[in-house]
Amino acid sequence: MKVIVNAASGFMGLFDVGAQNLIGWVSTIVPKVLLLLILMNTIIALIGQDKINKFAKVCSGNVILAYGVLPFLSAFMLGNPMALSMGKFLPERMKPSYYASAAYHCHTNSGIFPHINAGELFIYTGIASGIQTLGLNEMDLAIRYLLVGLVMNFFAGWVTDFTTKIVMKQQGIELSNELK
Repeated sequence: MKVIVNAASGFMGLFDVGAQNLIGWVSTIVPKVLLLLILMNTIIALIGQDKINKFAKVCSGNVILAYGVLPFLSAFMLGNPMALSMGKFLPERMKPSYYASAAYHCHTNSGIFPHINAGELFIYTGIASGIQTLGLNEMDLAIRYLLVGLVMNFFAGWVTDFTTKIVMKQQGIELSNELK
């Protein structure tokens, strides 16, 4: 009987932990994401949807802008996960590639710009403390991480372009290349 009681208590304990996580999210990340959504939509309304679409159209005409500049600016200005939402201004064919690049930018830029992905900062600070223990400058690490990230994140988007074309051909679908 004791085994059954312990199993039931452990099972209910999972829900207690889940509830605590949910409460933590409701009081931290959910309001932040909501406010960032409001901010992004306010900026779009102030600048104008047409101007945003024109900027996205300019970016969609050049892979360096689409997978290098736009995701970096989005990550810097909006942070994670809001940077991913800027892909809505690109044609359907470019959205998977933009997502690949922007998702990586939310990680590799956090060493020098911790506001981008504050939830993951503990990973960088753990690595940085090892660098400090060795007597090295942690800013050198952050800048190298950023520079390597700029190049590799662009390639992540560009390579995803090729894989998207392969999947489209395999599945017999065509994603639009038109900006709507």
